[in-house]
Amino acid sequence: MKKLVLAAAGLAVALGSTSAYAAQCTNEVWKRVMSRGKIVVGVKADYKPWGFRDPSGKIVGMEADMAKDVADAMGVKLELVAVQSSNRMQFLQQGKIDMMIATMSDRKDRRKIVGITQPNYYTSGTNVMSPKALKLSKWTDLKGKPVCGKQGAFYNKIVSKRYDAKIVAFTGNAEAKQALRDRKCIAWVYDDSSIMSDLSSGQYNDFEMPLNSEDDNPWGLAVPKAELNCVFGNFMSGMTFNWHQSGRLIALEKKWGIQATQYLVDKNKQYGDWLAGK
Repeated sequence: MKKLVLAAAGLAVALGSTSAYAAQCTNEVWKRVMSRGKIVVGVKADYKPWGFRDPSGKIVGMEADMAKDVADAMGVKLELVAVQSSNRMQFLQQGKIDMMIATMSDRKDRRKIVGITQPNYYTSGTNVMSPKALKLSKWTDLKGKPVCGKQGAFYNKIVSKRYDAKIVAFTGNAEAKQALRDRKCIAWVYDDSSIMSDLSSGQYNDFEMPLNSEDDNPWGLAVPKAELNCVFGNFMSGMTFNWHQSGRLIALEKKWGIQATQYLVDKNKQYGDWLAGK
């Protein structure tokens, strides 16, 4: 009986919270999108293969395809707006975009500014870029070896302490990657999504990202803060769940030549339909 009472109390609290959220919801942005028949989504245009411009100038990439999925599900047209890390949240706050899917890590400070929905749709982590000829296969291959890094990057300390790599830090990424080309180090340690972007550029054909990424940092798409727990936020949570369950994001990784991530495999399994195949 005690368990039943506690369960009922918990349900009442949950329903009360839902009602409280509903009372605060104006769904202004959602209504505006549906009324005009178009959604404006902020995506990267300089971060291949997640978002970049094709020869015609059109923004394409994995996240552009995700934005198209959203528009199609809502039954509206899509307008893509190029955003950068420095302005993507401001664009959303200012109403220049209705939502964003823009390679943004999910962090506590950012949740205070924009409505980052759950579950997270992607992740990045620490990895290295190294010459294919070296055939690195495990993190311990870095032990005692010079590894290029960017000054101030948290990856440096982790890899140095965890694997006894000899970090050679440079003031910027360009300098670090040039040192790698000049064979002053055996690898460059950085964020795996940035490394994948470099590998997709066609300028690093003799290099690879050979290790399993570590220290995942999940990415979150965002709606306006006021709509996080309203129609728009709940809709996008459902979209992300469906992307994971259906394997859509895994398919998009493959389409855009992105090195497969264990994160998407795990989420696909976690949210999988238990009756599938039965």
